[in-house]
Amino acid sequence: MTTEIQMITFDLDDTLWDNKPTITNAEVKTRKWIEDRVGAIEWGDLNDFLQLRETLIRKDKRIAWDISKLRIEIFKEKFKGLVSANEITKLAEEAFSYFLKKRHEIELFPGVEDALEVLSKNYMLGVLTNGNADIYKLSIGKYFEFSISSLEAQDSKPNKSHFELAKSHLPNLKYSEMLHIGDHQINDIFGAHTLGIKVLWFNNIKALWEQDFEKPDQFYDWHSLAKIIEEKYESR
Repeated sequence: MTTEIQMITFDLDDTLWDNKPTITNAEVKTRKWIEDRVGAIEWGDLNDFLQLRETLIRKDKRIAWDISKLRIEIFKEKFKGLVSANEITKLAEEAFSYFLKKRHEIELFPGVEDALEVLSKNYMLGVLTNGNADIYKLSIGKYFEFSISSLEAQDSKPNKSHFELAKSHLPNLKYSEMLHIGDHQINDIFGAHTLGIKVLWFNNIKALWEQDFEKPDQFYDWHSLAKIIEEKYESR
C-alpha cells in the first residue's frame, strides 16, 4: 500500500465529541461545587463572561491562548469579597481542578474509537486543539503519538503554530503529506488549507459552507471515515 499522507491530525471539541453538553455539565457542577463553599455568586451571562475575558487579556496577553489560566483568573475575580485574599488563589486552583475533571467526562461520537484504531495502524495520529482537554486522560489517547494545545503552541488555530509543531514530529514531512480533520470552518479547515495541508471537514450538523475558498470534502459519520481516507489517499 502507498499513501499520499503520512500524518493525520484531529481537532477535539465538536470533532471527536459534542462539546456543548460536556462544557455545560462541567460549568453547572463546578458552580455548585464553588457555591457550596463560598455561597451564591452572580455569574452573569455570556456577554459578561466575554467582557471579563477581554479585561483579563488586556492585563495579561498570554491568557488569549492559555485558557486554563483564563478560567482560574475568572474564578479569582468572582471570589473577591467572598473569601480572604490569602484563600483566593488556592480556592480558584481547586475549583479549576474540579472543572477540568468534569471537562473530561465526554461521550465520543459513535464510531470514533473504531476509526482511530484502524487509522493508527497506517498513520501517525496527532491532536491539535485550542482547548484544554487532555487526550491522554481518555481511553482513545493510546492511538495518538502527540497532542498540541494552545498552551504548548503559545497561539491558537487558525494561526500556524499548531500545524508547524505537528509537522516537526516527522522528519522531512511536507505539509502536503498531512491531513487535518476538524469541525471548525476557520480554525481547522482554513488554518490547515492555507498551509497546503489536506483537510476533511467533520460536518455532522449539516452546516452550510460559508467561506470564500473551495468547500472541502466532508463527512458526517465517523463509521465512514477510514473508508473515505482509504479511497481518497491510498493505492495498492
